[in-house]
Amino acid sequence: MTLLDPTAEVASEALAARLMRSAARQSYDPDVDLDWDAPPVPGLWWMQPERMSLYGTKMWDRLDEEQRIALSAHEVASIASVGIWFEIVLMQLLLRDAYVADPTSARTQFALTEVGDETRHTVMFGRAIDAMGVPAYGPRPHIRRIGRLGPVALRGPGAYASILIGEEPVDRWQRELARDERVQPLMRMVSRIHVTEEARHVTFARDELVRAVRGMKRTRLAWHQALTAQVAYVTMRSLVHPDVYAAVGLDPEEARRQALGNENYRETIAWMGEKVVPFLEENGMVAASQRRTWRASFLIR
Repeated sequence: MTLLDPTAEVASEALAARLMRSAARQSYDPDVDLDWDAPPVPGLWWMQPERMSLYGTKMWDRLDEEQRIALSAHEVASIASVGIWFEIVLMQLLLRDAYVADPTSARTQFALTEVGDETRHTVMFGRAIDAMGVPAYGPRPHIRRIGRLGPVALRGPGAYASILIGEEPVDRWQRELARDERVQPLMRMVSRIHVTEEARHVTFARDELVRAVRGMKRTRLAWHQALTAQVAYVTMRSLVHPDVYAAVGLDPEEARRQALGNENYRETIAWMGEKVVPFLEENGMVAASQRRTWRASFLIR
């Protein structure tokens, strides 16, 4: 049994209370803060071209500018719809823990506040995809089936490490996207709203992970390390659905093969993970025995 550090518990409660105050001061209403009726700006991208999965490949060279911009819409829709899937799994994790937690605790109250944030985010992503006029690809069917196990299998440090894997890489990608004037205003504002509110969620998840691993036995930690590595692999490999390539006339199997072998895309994924991976390593969540899986996720080179 892990003994709780009273000082650390007080500090965690204080952090959660501070995050609650931040949420009260700075939260968005996508219905009001986004101009859903504005038409797309001709010639602008839907994401940074240099971060796209095929950028720099032979297939990319064969596409004209119009096809590349169209592909950017489908690719960002894939990432956003995978984000919806992930956020729904995340909300189940938070609600499961809140179900048995003290409702007077600031940590419980912030967890429920985060569920409210994530609900707005999933609706915002869905409306953005609809406004783009492209499919909500989501993860492939077998990954969606695996995701059903998340609320059952992911607990303690494995749950919060997985939350960070789902949030921090996309957060870094969106921070850059929000500043890029080549990108459509709608997608830039969606990203700005998301990163502002996700910053609180990341802070909370990091604190919960540190608490969860404190005093954990090596055998139990190994289970969480293995789960975390698998989540990293599944999440990063699911960001771009193969069908996005067919939408611009490319063979999806060959395009996915080129994307996964694309050194530029691998570097992009590693760049997305440059903040979260060292944190997970420092807190014992990246085991030497799992390095092969981590490398296959592209988060570690």
